[in-house]
Parts: sequence; structure tokens; C-alpha cells
Amino acid sequence: MSTGEARRPIVIRRKKVVHRHHGGSWKIALADFMTALMALFLVMWILSVASPEQREGVAEYFRTPLVTAITGGSGSAQTSNVIPGGGPDPVHSEGERARLDMRAQTRPSDVQRNFFTDLQRRIESALQEDPELRHLRSQMRFDMTREGLRIQLLDTDQRPMFDVGSDRVAPYMRNLLRTMAPLLNELDNDLSIGGHTDSTPFAGGYRGYSNWELSNDRANASRRELVAGGFDSGKLLRVSGFADRVPLPDLEPQDPANRRIELLLLFPDVSEQIRSPSLINGPGMPSPAARLGGEVDLAPVEAFQQSLRQALGGETGPGATP
Repeated sequence: MSTGEARRPIVIRRKKVVHRHHGGSWKIALADFMTALMALFLVMWILSVASPEQREGVAEYFRTPLVTAITGGSGSAQTSNVIPGGGPDPVHSEGERARLDMRAQTRPSDVQRNFFTDLQRRIESALQEDPELRHLRSQMRFDMTREGLRIQLLDTDQRPMFDVGSDRVAPYMRNLLRTMAPLLNELDNDLSIGGHTDSTPFAGGYRGYSNWELSNDRANASRRELVAGGFDSGKLLRVSGFADRVPLPDLEPQDPANRRIELLLLFPDVSEQIRSPSLINGPGMPSPAARLGGEVDLAPVEAFQQSLRQALGGETGPGATP
């Protein structure tokens, strides 16, 4: 070893460790926990020494919505409790609950959605396999509504579904309806058929044959083609014409697409409501007389009828018929 290497200084580096103060955040957390624990023990002690009437009053208080308790609005349950809005259902009144039940009934279930999705897929597959119907897929729309699955058959100037101003079905439209008939027949849902026109009026206006008759005639012509294709006529629940009153959104009233046929596969609950309209006053939905207190004063109505008879020059005796 040389003399220079023996005299080389040895440098030792030491890291300076600084012990920092961690603060007292854990003390705040502990204080919060102890406060919550003390509050819990306090509530348990109050409940143990309170009488049954006092406990019932506390429970009634927490069943009351804050807004209803302060303002006393119409959102209360309309019960006889001392506190406004108290009761087993303080959020909804009977009529509100009935509307919610009806909304839930018209909401499609997963099973119904699967049936409708499978039907749409099979219809599209049938159209794709037929060279004559393949080009009509662009004139069809499938969508889910609150009443059921809606299939819209739209008209175009290049391929009209009916002759102009007539209910005579075009050959490819006839083939389309008869192809769809056995597929629609596989479901148990009732069918509603609606006819629509554009806003182009007839020469005689609405005094003679108009878009009202035309839309209804085209809907019935579609019904006949479906039945001829094998559709069960017992599943036909409604055939109606809407003239030009329900145009498609974002389209001009004169647009050819407004000339369309709607096939609506109804949900079972919707079909039942159409068959029995009185269900709107079913359980939970009070009748108008009940909402007015049970008795209705008919004197103003009779007075109005009497004045109407006098104005029309009719009989005014008690046995007169309106």
C-alpha cells in the first residue's frame, strides 16, 4: 500500500433523523366516537324511562315528513293523527298511491320485454330472408311505449303502402302484413291497430270523406290482411283512425312518413283497462262524489238545465225531458 493511499481521509456521512410531531387528529376522532356513544346511551336511557304514550309520540314525530309538518301541505296521508302527515304512509295519499300502482302496472316486466325483443328479432329475420320485403325494413320502427310494443309501418313517396287517397293495400304491404301475422299470433297480447295520415286535406274538407275516414279505413284494411294471414281475430281489441292529429315528432305535418299504420301489442293491464274503463275508480282511487264529501248538491245542475230549456223554448214542467 502506498503512502498516499494510507493518508486518504475517511468520510462518514450520517443522516439526521428529525422526529416530527404527529398532531392530535386521533384525539378528535376519539372525541367524536365518545360523543356518539354518549348520545346513544342517552337515547336508550330516555326510552327506558319514557311511558308508552311518550314513545308513541316520538315514533309519530319521526313518521312525519319535515315539509308537511312545517307547512301542513296536501302531501300528508290525510289521516286523523294529531301531527299533520302522520300515519302508516305519510308520503302519499290514497289517490297518489293509486296513480303509482297504475304506473307500476303499465311498466313492462323483464319477461314481457324479452318476449317483445324476441318478436322484433324474428320479424326482422323474416324480412331479411324475403328478397321482396328486405327493402321494407327501413320503413319499420319498433319502440316500447307505456301501452306496449309499437310497430310502425311508415309510408314513403317511393314505396307507398296504399294507393293515393284510398285504402287499397299495395302488394308488398299486403305481403308484409301477412308475413307478420303468424309471428304476432304467437303472443297472447291483444292487438290495437291505428291508422294515421298526413295533413293533406281532401277537396271537400271535413264535411265529406276526409282523413278521418281514410285513416280508419286503412286501419281496417290492415286488419283484414292480418286476419287473412292467419292472425287470430279474437286478439283484436281496438281498430281506430287518428287522421292527421298525431304526427310524428320532428316532422312536418305534410311529411309522407306521417301516413303510417301502428300495430300495438298491448300489455295485459292496459287491455283490461280498455275493456273495463271503470277501473280508474278502483281501489285507492275515490270517486268524484267521495272526494266532495259523499253528497253532491245537484241544485245548480237542475237550475242550469231549467234555464237551458227556457232558452231553447222547450217545456219547463217537472216532467219535461231535457
